[in-house]
Amino acid sequence: MQHLLIPMLTGTLVAATPLIYAAMGELVAERSGVLNLGVEGMMLIGAVTAFATAFAGYPAFVAAAAGAAAGAASSLMFGVLAVGLAANQYAAGLALTIVGSGLSGFIGHRFDSSTVTSITRIHVPVLADLPFIGPVVFNQDPMVYLALALTAAVWWFLFRTKAGLVVRIIGESPQSALAIGYPVIRIRYLTTMFGGGMAGLGGAYLSLAYTPLWVEDMTAGRGWIALALVVFAAWRPWRLVMGAWLFGGMSVLQLFVQGFGLKVPSEMLSSLPYVATIAVLVAISRNPRVLRQNAPLSLAQPFLPDR
Repeated sequence: MQHLLIPMLTGTLVAATPLIYAAMGELVAERSGVLNLGVEGMMLIGAVTAFATAFAGYPAFVAAAAGAAAGAASSLMFGVLAVGLAANQYAAGLALTIVGSGLSGFIGHRFDSSTVTSITRIHVPVLADLPFIGPVVFNQDPMVYLALALTAAVWWFLFRTKAGLVVRIIGESPQSALAIGYPVIRIRYLTTMFGGGMAGLGGAYLSLAYTPLWVEDMTAGRGWIALALVVFAAWRPWRLVMGAWLFGGMSVLQLFVQGFGLKVPSEMLSSLPYVATIAVLVAISRNPRVLRQNAPLSLAQPFLPDR
């Protein structure tokens, strides 16, 4: 049994990592009251930028940074519309997803089926040799550990710093935050760019580590799952990680079920993560009181200061 559990759990951590990056960035943006539905598009832009950078011969960490920068830059398109001009956030986010899908396909068409060297895993001496937990936890690539470190940093920032408190105040009442002197628009721009950078980093992980080759629309809906994870986690960083592991496990499970030779249609197995997403959202929506208690009050509401 152990010889099956170890690769399944190892694969779960890997599959959850791009979801953690993308969802964590969106969580911070939503805490400031900005709902960006363009996560899928930003992930695709980050993925193709990182892959092109690695394909040109640059080191993996440079490629990952380029993917994050591209995601942050693409989020500015959304920011100008939704934050600067107070346009409808739903429409602006959907537009960004469409732009990201088309732009990544245009840039990446010459890389179709090309590969790059995958990010090397870190074998932690002594700890990696521990029975069971060693190969699962202490034999991963650096970006898996970085995702958990960023989760801790986001939790600390939001709930243990004055700046994080300001972000949460803006998410609850931007009028009150403005009245006591905080630059609401500037902070919303920054949280939006952070969300874009994290989404780009999640996309970079897909093209550099998860499947180190370029395939058009390789995110395969993970941006939408990341959006659902934020709600599932009730806007709490560590709950988000637990949710990402759950959905990552569903992704890995369908691969193992296919490997066992069970006579289940592959299309049905491939849909498991998305069916789980729908099921979770339906379960959450049955108790709207929980959502009202945890969701930022100004989420997705346009705001422009009086001039």
